[in-house]
Amino acid sequence: MNSLNRPILWALLPLILIIAVAAAFLVSDPLGSFRGSAPPVEELTIERTVLDEHGIGVRVRAGGSEPMKIVQVQVDGAYWTFSQDPAGAIDRMDTVWLHIPYSWVSGEAHHLAFLTNTGALFEHSIDVAVATPAMTGERLLFYALIGLFVGVVPIALGMMFYPALRSGGPAVFEFALALTIGLLAFLLVDTLAEGLEFAGEAAAEFHGAVLVWLPAALTFALLMAIGRRKGEPLSGVALAFSIALGIGLHNLGEGLAIGAAFATGQPRSARFW
Repeated sequence: MNSLNRPILWALLPLILIIAVAAAFLVSDPLGSFRGSAPPVEELTIERTVLDEHGIGVRVRAGGSEPMKIVQVQVDGAYWTFSQDPAGAIDRMDTVWLHIPYSWVSGEAHHLAFLTNTGALFEHSIDVAVATPAMTGERLLFYALIGLFVGVVPIALGMMFYPALRSGGPAVFEFALALTIGLLAFLLVDTLAEGLEFAGEAAAEFHGAVLVWLPAALTFALLMAIGRRKGEPLSGVALAFSIALGIGLHNLGEGLAIGAAFATGQPRSARFW
């Protein structure tokens, strides 16, 4: 056998075996005996709630093993008419809008319940009913002002302390840096805790915890690779550029989080730092 073909053969052999094992698994269906006659497992995640003059709109995402169908809706303990867009059974991981012509009361709490054709019940509470703001030019200006106060003003004010820190000598400068590092460490722990809490509310198929830890690990690895790309820590202009880039990326992510919180009608979930 040609010595050049031998590595190719050893590489193809595992691939052929993997394909053969997968085909045998699909044909034999060894899990079929475990299905039985039990009803399919269903999951329903409420992703957004809109309150307007037409009533209550709810966007839901289906989970579980089989398509599901919502047959009844309760509002504050009473069955209520509703329409679904698009209509029909909801496939796994698909989303639909449920429109409920209910006269909600501003400032009060409302409790929703969704019943599927298998008898599964999913509940959702609106703690304080407030009309969902519509996107207008005035609201865009409002978002721009929030971005200005959150992303630009704090940095400008912080830079004004630089002359005082510099005149205070190395001890004052190192104290300010240590204080900043401690604050950032606290924010890191708090942000991870908040992120994992919100991830737990997402649809299980998204594996929310992974979506928190994986980007964090990749970001850390990327920053370490950039910081050590020349084999030694950055200094001078390169260090200043990296810090400015990090602050810019932080403010971009912060702005997206704040905008998403307001867009979904949950401004209390926005963290202004």
